[in-house]
Amino acid sequence: MNEGIDFDFADTEDVAARRDEVVAAVESHAGRIARELALLQGGDYGQRAFTTSRGTWTVKYEGGALQYLRYEGKGGAETYVVSTKRQPDPADLATAMRDYEAFVESYNDHVESLSGVLDDVSTDFPAPRETADVVAERDRVVDRIREVCDEMAVQLHRYDGTDYGTFGTTVSGTRWELKRDRDRASYLRVGGEGGIYLLSQYEPPAAPDVRRLVGDFPGFVESYNDHVEELESDLDGVTL
Repeated sequence: MNEGIDFDFADTEDVAARRDEVVAAVESHAGRIARELALLQGGDYGQRAFTTSRGTWTVKYEGGALQYLRYEGKGGAETYVVSTKRQPDPADLATAMRDYEAFVESYNDHVESLSGVLDDVSTDFPAPRETADVVAERDRVVDRIREVCDEMAVQLHRYDGTDYGTFGTTVSGTRWELKRDRDRASYLRVGGEGGIYLLSQYEPPAAPDVRRLVGDFPGFVESYNDHVEELESDLDGVTL
């Protein structure tokens, strides 16, 4: 039974209140540093460490706002002076705050070291070359490939009698596949899954790909012609 126990104990309310007051002041002040770092480093998310004679301070920010301010003394002990998780121990906070002014000086030195760093950087850049001629030549070649493939699709549609189909063959050891939608070419892909689309419903091929592959296109057409010739021979001698 505890009715006879009457011991005094210290009230922590004043200590906790002072701790919260200090943390709030640091959060406001270091929050400005976090915003400046976000501007300086060119992103809303990041962190940076600043070294003093007594330890290392790490500022982490998210969305341009201070996420935490961590102090690590030379002995290795860490104190989250500002954190979204919990308030620091008052004694650890007091130790860290003895080095806070040095942290701010280290930050100021960092900013000062970048002053004028871009002064001698020239913005007199060479004019970029236009791609109009290359694109026009690419389109000329691709348009001709599409004309031929559309005609192949017409003939395949006429023979197969289905709305969708493919014709595939191997040219110089590489898989070529023409897919048709009724009597029009849907795509011409070279190299199987993950290959290059010489024809596509979505975007034109890159000019270097066209240059590299167009030399084998006649072989693809010849393979198609051989395929048609085999179909014709299959019907030779059929009488009704």
